[in-house]
Amino acid sequence: MKVLANDGISKSGKDALTAAGFEVLTVHVAQEQLQNYINEHQVDVVLVRSATQVRKNIIDNCPSLKIIGRGGVGMDNIDVDYALENGINVINTPAASSESVAELVFAHLFGGVRFLHDSNRNMPLDGDTKFKELKKSYAAGRELRGKTLGIIGFGRIGRQVAKIALGCGMKVIASDHQVGEADITLTFYDGQEVTLKIKTAPIDKLIKKSDFISLHVPSQTGYLIGKEEIEKMKDGVGIVNTARGGILNEVALIDAIETGKVSFAALDVFENEPSPAIKVLMNDAISLTPHIGAATTEAQDRIGIELAEQIISLLKKA
Repeated sequence: MKVLANDGISKSGKDALTAAGFEVLTVHVAQEQLQNYINEHQVDVVLVRSATQVRKNIIDNCPSLKIIGRGGVGMDNIDVDYALENGINVINTPAASSESVAELVFAHLFGGVRFLHDSNRNMPLDGDTKFKELKKSYAAGRELRGKTLGIIGFGRIGRQVAKIALGCGMKVIASDHQVGEADITLTFYDGQEVTLKIKTAPIDKLIKKSDFISLHVPSQTGYLIGKEEIEKMKDGVGIVNTARGGILNEVALIDAIETGKVSFAALDVFENEPSPAIKVLMNDAISLTPHIGAATTEAQDRIGIELAEQIISLLKKA
């Protein structure tokens, strides 16, 4: 049986599949050629991340397909219901990248409150001639400790963000329309554990009480955070989106940055991905990464192994 890892797979995942008797193809096939490639090579499993889409046309016209796998959480690039209706298994790895995304949130938060994203642009240009001026520009940093972090979406990733926040001495308020409360367990080097219970709150309360807000919800129709929501936030709020483009109104965000309502923002995902708006890319108050939330070596290893285990379980026992 053949597995096409169209957007790549970790060596550990590939090795596990190979050891189980699968042929793993790691060539990247362009979207417009994907259907022909699957049929030509009689591919049984296609694995994708966010770059490749598996829509109705591929499901209808690729009879060899038995499994569609997504290395990551969100599956908005796959017609999941239609695939299931046509007898194709759809798998993903919802837990594998939680820690890596949570750490990226805090990379952006620490950078944002100390202006690192902007300082790293300007120091190479003017650090030798305008050192004192730059020092003055970046001297009004803030600490995260003691501040309130609002976490919108309290699933696996949101809970990992809460763990780091608590470890940094932050106050945590979370909102989730499906989760009423969640246990957050902090584990220490000697095996000791401390479990804290966090009850979720209405999103309106979170928006008003938070010094910083981090978004962790799936793709949806319409904006979760737009002009009206931003107006209710604290002055100087910081906003981080590592979830999905389109849940945060980027025009309203830039307007709020320009008025000082929002002190900084951090975006790993974009409305117009993979061609973000120039106004977003050029704004000095926005910390930017190119959708790399799950892109750590450790997360990719976990993703590869988890996908391999699911494929082996589904096809070898069939």
